[in-house]
Amino acid sequence: MKRISLPRPSRRAFGLWSLALGLGLATAPAFAQQVPKAGGTLIYLEQQPHTVLYPPAGGFYPNGGVLNQITDKLTWQNPETLEIQPWIAASWEVNAEATEYTFHLRPGVTFSDGTPLDAAAVAANFDAFGQGRKDKSFAVSEVVNNYDRSEVIDPLTVRFHFKAPSPGFLQGTSVIGSGLVSLSTLDRNFAELGDARLIIGSGPFVVENEVPGTELDLKAREDYNWGPEGHPHQGRALLDGIKYIVVSEDSVRIGALLSRQADFVRQIQAYDESKLRDQGYVLYAPPTRGVNNSISIRPDNPLVADLRVRQALQHATNREEIVKTLFSDNYPVATSVIASTAQGYVNLADKLKFDPVLADKLLTEAGWVLNARGLREKDGQVLEFTTYESLPQPQNKATLQLVAQQWAKVGVKLNVQGGDAGSRVTDSLDPLKTAVLPSMVGRADPDVIKSQYYPTNRNALLQTGGVSDKVESFRDDRLNGLLEAIAAETDAARRIELVGDVQNYLLDQAYTVPIFEEPQVFGGAPYVKDVAFEAVGRPSFYGTWLDR
Repeated sequence: MKRISLPRPSRRAFGLWSLALGLGLATAPAFAQQVPKAGGTLIYLEQQPHTVLYPPAGGFYPNGGVLNQITDKLTWQNPETLEIQPWIAASWEVNAEATEYTFHLRPGVTFSDGTPLDAAAVAANFDAFGQGRKDKSFAVSEVVNNYDRSEVIDPLTVRFHFKAPSPGFLQGTSVIGSGLVSLSTLDRNFAELGDARLIIGSGPFVVENEVPGTELDLKAREDYNWGPEGHPHQGRALLDGIKYIVVSEDSVRIGALLSRQADFVRQIQAYDESKLRDQGYVLYAPPTRGVNNSISIRPDNPLVADLRVRQALQHATNREEIVKTLFSDNYPVATSVIASTAQGYVNLADKLKFDPVLADKLLTEAGWVLNARGLREKDGQVLEFTTYESLPQPQNKATLQLVAQQWAKVGVKLNVQGGDAGSRVTDSLDPLKTAVLPSMVGRADPDVIKSQYYPTNRNALLQTGGVSDKVESFRDDRLNGLLEAIAAETDAARRIELVGDVQNYLLDQAYTVPIFEEPQVFGGAPYVKDVAFEAVGRPSFYGTWLDR
């Protein structure tokens, strides 16, 4: 077992905690009436280094785990009820058409550089998020739809105007991608903002030091006094600081936690869960409430342009075997495109049945016959794909390798490449090189499905050919129209119906192979108290304290 060199403060023994998974809010009845203690530094081990910390890039979980501590949002989404509650905005009004949103800000809020978090600053943030900035290489945020402009009414009142209804905007002001940053941060170029020291927020912690790719030190902001209205803690953070250390190897992170060299660890693999539980450590498994861990199929690649081939890949995938072999009860088998905890979920398990006989029939009908090597062949070409492991997704390489074994039984070859391969980024944007690709995205709003599949958002299907100019361009106007309708529908019930329509359409077109509902699984020492999570699983240490 490898060890990492970390400070090791003395600790005393504690009893076992009871584990509450679900939302990941661990409870400890024996200590329920304890008075929180201030002080101490939380040692937090992260699997991967953060990348660019411009807030709309915060969807990458290592990024979000940092941004959640150093930035605030206009609103707060209660992770249990999903209700939108006041934070930097004390109140707001929305017109009937959802084309104007007016926010009234709390007075006295400042960024950590001392500049005011006022209406002008909020306007500048959302103008960047909603319009993008080519001069800074800022793309339009995937959570802001139909944005037109901001209007500063007075120093504490800002109004946003939209070209068309934008019913998801209020929830969009609560997400990690809408963290508010100072004007000096917005004046930086996108490429600069991988340096956490350049991210000036108004959050309960500030960046003290960084060793790029290795360590990050946050310290509590002494004058912080504007936590979310619904948060049980108010005032300065209880912790003195947080030390992030990047430790890529699962066994090393687990070993450090169990030896009490670390206090909190992200990305606990399913095979390590019992080891932690048996020794009295706390498991947290908050759901991500979005598009499930899936394999997207890109019809721009001629090998999968035929619907029957895509359907065959769906039915050749045994998702129950994958979850049973590699995961735990914290990873429910996917029964639709989005998670059962997502808004607008429809149970479509009947469309996802494992049926290798049907898969074989579909491939044969599509003209793909088995050759002497047991591989499907048509016009001298083998039905063979290459895909790349997604490092942020749990056990993704093992998942894809098991899928490869399942597909091989119907004569389809899937080659799985490492996530650190140098050609991964460019190849993944080329449907001719990467026809199938793992993907997922979390957000507790119906717009999440648009974020994943719309051409100007994540574009998981690589509509319009990705970066390749050698394919006949694929574009699905029916799908895009449905996604646009979700983003603009002001009738809540109709909006939910549209989400159901998209789920059905994606599976009927076999554009995706959902596998499981992805949580974020963390492990904590029993003396780490009151860890909280936002609505899609990123930790918040604002009210966290150490009982040691």
